[in-house]
Amino acid sequence: MDNNKTETLIDLFAGCGGLSLGLEYAGFTTIFANEIIPEYFETYKRNRNLDESQYFVGDIKELNQNIDKYLCGFGNVDLVCGGPPCQGFSMANRQRIIDDPRNQLYKEYLTFLAKVQPRFFVMENVRGMKNKWDEIKEDIRKYLPIYMFDCALLYAEDYGIPQHRERFIVIGNKIGVEPKLIFDSIAEQKRDHFVLRDALAGLPILGNKTQKGKSNIEDAISGFTEIDFKYTEDSFYRFINGDRKISKLYNHKNRYNNPRDIEIFSRLPQGANSLHESIADIMPYKSRNDMFKDKYYKLQEDCVCKTITSHMKFDCNMYIHPWQPRGLSPREAARLQTFPDDYIIYGSQNSWYAQVGNAVPVKLAEVIGNAIMKFAK
Repeated sequence: MDNNKTETLIDLFAGCGGLSLGLEYAGFTTIFANEIIPEYFETYKRNRNLDESQYFVGDIKELNQNIDKYLCGFGNVDLVCGGPPCQGFSMANRQRIIDDPRNQLYKEYLTFLAKVQPRFFVMENVRGMKNKWDEIKEDIRKYLPIYMFDCALLYAEDYGIPQHRERFIVIGNKIGVEPKLIFDSIAEQKRDHFVLRDALAGLPILGNKTQKGKSNIEDAISGFTEIDFKYTEDSFYRFINGDRKISKLYNHKNRYNNPRDIEIFSRLPQGANSLHESIADIMPYKSRNDMFKDKYYKLQEDCVCKTITSHMKFDCNMYIHPWQPRGLSPREAARLQTFPDDYIIYGSQNSWYAQVGNAVPVKLAEVIGNAIMKFAK
């Protein structure tokens, strides 16, 4: 065994980098990444030391068509990870998943794996993908006939993360490791979870932003893109940051809400939604309450948070802060996704929410990486 060997990682559909960051924590080194949205990849790149030969911003189809050009010189790859967007997994959809044109990126992901032949691969997606597991097995066997693989639904809160989030995870390898052993190693890392209060504690209070359409405001009411800050180094701080001493607060900004929404935010008790009697007189969708019961939701401080999603780029009405009459800030959402506090999100403020919401929780990715690393060395 070469104890000096570095286990290499290629990250596809990289987004802002949550999945690969957790795998890096587990000991993998990212040597190449692909993402189609430049703004998202700006965050990925600026939080890492990658040169231009180590990434391709564009369509994975083009990457597959020019793979020798982009991956020349990298040698054998230990792990490829990625979560290809995949819409056609409904049980009501009778078309095979790989033949559905909406799932072209899924097919391209399998094509990439077949070309690169990494020692291990990880594919992650939403829970609904499990509905098509029989078809996915056939596809993997067709593209990767020598690989052993299996799947599991992982629940983020089982691994300390203060958020309810379910992810469908497929792990495969070509070196003869029984996949059950890897998933057993993941399960062995279960621990008590933190709750929302832990992720929010100690961050500055934000006021109600009153100027609409102005994202460049930097003050104590609206918040700051970057500011000097002294953290309370509690157990949650150490969970996401380790032993690092961080002295800056990033991406902690409020967004504009109209006076009616602010009043709704103030009245709702924790755990209540649009149907709650406290807002019946000002609820704007009373005639369609059955459709809009989750239009507003006030989070509960003593529970794990509901799933952080990219919908937050439109509004945070379903993510009302438990103590303050506002939605969660992008930094608060990032903490719930267990990004470290020095991971800076770049781009527009709405894009901050989209990037964080689309990510895999960093500490969940680390758990997966720890399990694979046991067999990769």
